[in-house]
Amino acid sequence: MHHANGIAIVTADTDEIAIMKKNKFYITTAIDYVNSTPHIGTAYEKIGADVLARWHRLICDDVHFQMGNDEHSLNVQRAAKKAGLTPKAYCDQMRITFEEVWKKLSISYDDFIQTSDKHHEQGVQELFRKILAAGDIYPAEYEGWYCESCEAFYTEKDLTDGKCPNHKIVPKWLKEKNYFFALKKYRTKLLAHIEAHPGFVVPETRRNEILALLQGELQDISISRSTFDWGIQLPNDPKHVVYVWFDALINYISAVGYGSDEPKFKKWWPADVHVIGKDITRFHCVIWPAMLMSAGLPLPKTVFAHGFVSFKGEKMSKSLGNVVTPLDVVDKYGADALRYYLLREGSFGGDSDFTWEQFINRYNGDLANGLGNLVSRTIGMAEKYLDSTITPVAKKDLHPELQAKCALLEQRMPALLSPCEGDVSFHTALALLWETMAAADKYINDTKPWLLAKEGKIDQINAVLYNVAAVLRQVTHFLSPFMPETAKNIWQAFGFQNDQLLRVKLDIALFPRIEEAGATAGSPLQKTDDTKQKEKNMIELIDITDFAKVELRVAEILTAEKIEGADKL
Repeated sequence: MHHANGIAIVTADTDEIAIMKKNKFYITTAIDYVNSTPHIGTAYEKIGADVLARWHRLICDDVHFQMGNDEHSLNVQRAAKKAGLTPKAYCDQMRITFEEVWKKLSISYDDFIQTSDKHHEQGVQELFRKILAAGDIYPAEYEGWYCESCEAFYTEKDLTDGKCPNHKIVPKWLKEKNYFFALKKYRTKLLAHIEAHPGFVVPETRRNEILALLQGELQDISISRSTFDWGIQLPNDPKHVVYVWFDALINYISAVGYGSDEPKFKKWWPADVHVIGKDITRFHCVIWPAMLMSAGLPLPKTVFAHGFVSFKGEKMSKSLGNVVTPLDVVDKYGADALRYYLLREGSFGGDSDFTWEQFINRYNGDLANGLGNLVSRTIGMAEKYLDSTITPVAKKDLHPELQAKCALLEQRMPALLSPCEGDVSFHTALALLWETMAAADKYINDTKPWLLAKEGKIDQINAVLYNVAAVLRQVTHFLSPFMPETAKNIWQAFGFQNDQLLRVKLDIALFPRIEEAGATAGSPLQKTDDTKQKEKNMIELIDITDFAKVELRVAEILTAEKIEGADKL
């Protein structure tokens, strides 16, 4: 028995129906700067978080998936002025742009916050008052190296060859009166918490970096600005606005009611997992928990820091002309193809690379020839030999190896999708699903239903296809968080319901192969729908294990003549 979105799914060998107890699961992503549009790196983060949110809905947890935009910055104010808009109007416009991208990527967030929202302002000012009351905020003059691009101050030792380590530009030396947060006061407490909670910072490499940082000295940090007015005013000094990063971090609690809706806040906080990029771990694993400690609030359970996505091994940059946007891929090949590629190509906790060549290889190899071919050939044979109806079989006719593969999925998948228990391994989970499908494909080739048809062994054909359909049902269940649209199409194509018959019908080719001929290197290629010979091919195709057994020989062609009726020979 499996569960999808709170619905108990009953398998053919049991009539048991159970309702799983719901647990709270609050997941967030970093909120995005709105001075530019989403790129494939921000999409990577949102897709990963979406998989976790969908997985927890699948196991019937009560999920709140939070995303949003980070708006109070000097860069946003400048971008708004350039566009001839007020900062608020510009931010509202950019929200539409961002949400259109997330919708196309099938990102299933429950709430989208803007830092210009009134309830966020209330949350920021409430937390500021709490920290001020704890004696951890004080005024002082500050001077240091300030990078306008990331809107952060750096010490001399933080710079790389005198430049910002992130943007590779020379920062400006600024001096102004600010309010400071007493961060260094919390160094020992932070160190103790992280050492006592191994799952607080994930993966291990990021945890070790934070521990090393905390072994050294921490400096108190500026949390206000007085040189511009686009931001949230300090409740004790309206001439100052809250510094953008201090403001942005508080969205994780203001979004669930802190300062505006106490029952909602008590329900959802603390967060189960913050999903962020590895470049902002200092903010989320040092500064943010120290702020919460000061205010007497619980800390999030896990901060998962993912890696970066490069293009052909280089950082994506407008100046290099190698920026790939999510819509470059989605508009041509669909959201699920991009979701699969990004999470299959490398470890979510490490860096990964995008090239069009690698994308095409994954698409054609794993999606078209793998998943798509298995689904279409199974349905094609059911239509041809069984009048589109697959009936359940007795337990003795269930294939033991395929049953074992399905049992392995049940056993391993939950741990691979549990960041709060250590790590997530999306690529391993997907590899396991494809291994299971490969076993089903091999089973078809071993049993050869097309030969059974010639012998009139319809019951045996039904048993073969039922075993394969049972695998696809299990695979689709676990695939749905990764590729929701594809999973829905497969579910509908096989008529998977709580009944005893599978009425099969596939109206579309799941993943038409991408035609590579004539494409230029590094650019999107074209898809071609090669369904003309679909039924014949899906019955006769061999898998890679059979191909390995083929003996290849060299021969000399003496004559070549056209074969009547053939269009390619």
